[in-house]
Amino acid sequence: MALTINRRTFIQGAAIAGASAGLPLRARAASPLTMQAAWINDAEFSGYFLAMDKGYYSEEGLDLTYLSGGPDVIPESTIIAGRADLALTTPDTTIRAISEQGAKFKIIGAQYQKNPIGIVSLKKNPVNTPADLVGKTVAVPPVNTVTVEALLSLNGIDRNAVNIVPYAYDPTPLVRGEIDASLDFTTNVPYTISLLGEEAQSFLLYDHGVTLFNDTVVVTEDTLASRRAELVAWLRASRRGWDENLADPSLYPPQWEESWFKGTGRSIDNEVFFNTAQKDLIVSPGGIFSMSEEAIEMNLAALKAVGINGTREMFDTTLLEEV
Repeated sequence: MALTINRRTFIQGAAIAGASAGLPLRARAASPLTMQAAWINDAEFSGYFLAMDKGYYSEEGLDLTYLSGGPDVIPESTIIAGRADLALTTPDTTIRAISEQGAKFKIIGAQYQKNPIGIVSLKKNPVNTPADLVGKTVAVPPVNTVTVEALLSLNGIDRNAVNIVPYAYDPTPLVRGEIDASLDFTTNVPYTISLLGEEAQSFLLYDHGVTLFNDTVVVTEDTLASRRAELVAWLRASRRGWDENLADPSLYPPQWEESWFKGTGRSIDNEVFFNTAQKDLIVSPGGIFSMSEEAIEMNLAALKAVGINGTREMFDTTLLEEV
């Protein structure tokens, strides 16, 4: 049973399918390295945009190619096919690929210490805890149903006590009162709800037992063995970009209106909201991308609760020690 808590999923046996939703963007430097993002260009990837614009990858001796993602992009497939050297993924899809399909992956970092997905409701009809879902109708994307079932199980709630209906990332039914809550990104959808004239309330699944990273940095074992120095350089430059971006989350998104964010259909105010909301989910005492032993164990425990059996060996924290 797969625990899929993001907007993309790993498909067994998939070859590469549409590796980029846009053209690759490069920064001139000596050693070519390609990264595959997990979604379309938005504030979720602000630290990388800043590091490219400021030349931090170039300073580390890298010629970085950035591939944007999208609904048809499977990040793991991109690195299997050799179209990218590293990809941002979710730990559930990656660990399931390793344990069930024999994929030769290693997780070398985690952008989000806490996954931003959660239960979103309206303040006038709040759902503040898993227990509040009893007797309620919650909209969930079909691929994420098992995520909510895990949340209910971990909190001792009968699955039959909650009415789960399909959801397609549109908060309109919530605003209209057709549903009581939805499963979505707490860093983003509350802004959309505010544009529709309502105020959102939300809680993270992470805070109620579904303790997973998000945007985990994944490479193949071959790449780890042959390009270790470049991967450490990428981590160092990316951390520098994230540190600077999150120092003032409102500063950089307006500068990318006609570059990174052009043509996405999203407002800059939305991106500033997103960038600000994600800060506390990314920062860590150990530095951006850090993976403490406790956090890794929490990830493995959450996955085990839904039948995905991972091990500590699937994570490699030694590169972060060199950053």
